[in-house]
Amino acid sequence: MLAGLYHWALLLFLVAGVSDGLDGFLARRFGWTSRIGAILDPVGDKLLMVAVFLLLGAKGDLPWWLVSLVILRDVIIITGAVSYHTLIAQVDMEPLRISKLNTALQILLVLVVLYHLALIGPALPAVVSQILIYAVLLTTLASGLAYVVSWGRRAQSMVNKRGST
Repeated sequence: MLAGLYHWALLLFLVAGVSDGLDGFLARRFGWTSRIGAILDPVGDKLLMVAVFLLLGAKGDLPWWLVSLVILRDVIIITGAVSYHTLIAQVDMEPLRISKLNTALQILLVLVVLYHLALIGPALPAVVSQILIYAVLLTTLASGLAYVVSWGRRAQSMVNKRGST
């Protein structure tokens, strides 16, 4: 991406997505799961998305306010998970539905931007990326808030249980 080879970046992003999906399918289908895998897989996914968002933001292909918001949400979720694990109980990595939608929209946005930058076919109307930018904005805010509320309730419930015993 730094060299402007967007067709390669698009291909690599697609390969990463397909291989991640296949990995998840095989793990669920055959029970090839582990606690470390349940942690490392979403961490790897997040690292890829953060890197791509940072690069697209640095090159001016995504607005910095969106890049900052996406990263801030992830920092809040990670900080909350580490705090919960340290102070309350073990964390089970379970993405919320709104978070899955947010991730899907982020991936779609990256694909649309890379497709446009690679110029490998008919141009998409500019409104497509604008709609996706605002859809990512809304789902990022909604999923961040949903995690804060959900984990806050869990933490409060655990504290209340400890206090009553």
